Amino acid sequence: MPTLYLVPTPIGNLEDITLRALRILREVRLIAAEDTRTTRKLLTHYEITTPLTSYHEHNKLTKLDAVLDALDVGDVALVSDAGTPGISDPGYELVKAALERAITVVPLPGASAAVAALVASGLPTDRFLFVGFLPRKDKALRDTLADLREERATLIAYESPNRLAATLAAVRDVLGDRPVAVARELTKLFEEIRRGPASAVLAHYLESPPKGEITLVIGGAADETAADQPWDEDRVRAALQDRLEAGAGRKDAARAVADLAGWNRRDVYNLDLQ
Repeated sequence: MPTLYLVPTPIGNLEDITLRALRILREVRLIAAEDTRTTRKLLTHYEITTPLTSYHEHNKLTKLDAVLDALDVGDVALVSDAGTPGISDPGYELVKAALERAITVVPLPGASAAVAALVASGLPTDRFLFVGFLPRKDKALRDTLADLREERATLIAYESPNRLAATLAAVRDVLGDRPVAVARELTKLFEEIRRGPASAVLAHYLESPPKGEITLVIGGAADETAADQPWDEDRVRAALQDRLEAGAGRKDAARAVADLAGWNRRDVYNLDLQ
């Protein structure tokens, strides 16, 4: 019985591929790739000559039957542009169709930007929720974050560099000044992981606009028992200072911090930060 192999590929550094993955890519009859240009570079690097076909978001409906037909006569490997196939790409539809035909589906472990960013974020890893790409439009973005406000698990999202600042601002405004980590260009030459309150990380990227592939990790909602306790004065001062340094007006900053801290807004506004 032919097998559909789900083969993770490097998210940047070409060394981040397993020996098993290389063997499978050599042995299968066909490789279905999200981006054949990117995959061809990988295959050339490792001197793999297996035939390639494209299978991506824009041709998945027309190519699905062709890939399934190929599985009737031999093994096929599915690869994404980078990382593990089936995560935020059309691999799901192919896996579902293969299973409906009683075709064996075998996943290989390997690179994943979401998991790499999570374990390096410094945020809790015991529970996490991957939310894929967040909405582009501001209202839809804020509505989505509002739906996640009570989620206790650490949140993971993919984001583009030109929308990162807007997303961080929405996180700050909707979820509060939670801890976040921005993992940029993971495994590549200019890899960077910036951690801190959403307001502070936002201030950095407003001053230094980011480039490259980005994974955003966001702290989950605080424990309800802890959230019921008012913040001490040092914590309130620090949160107020962070928002002011991020460019918020004192009135807006005081209101936001007071709501999070369980303080009177006027008392927060009148704090001496000298």
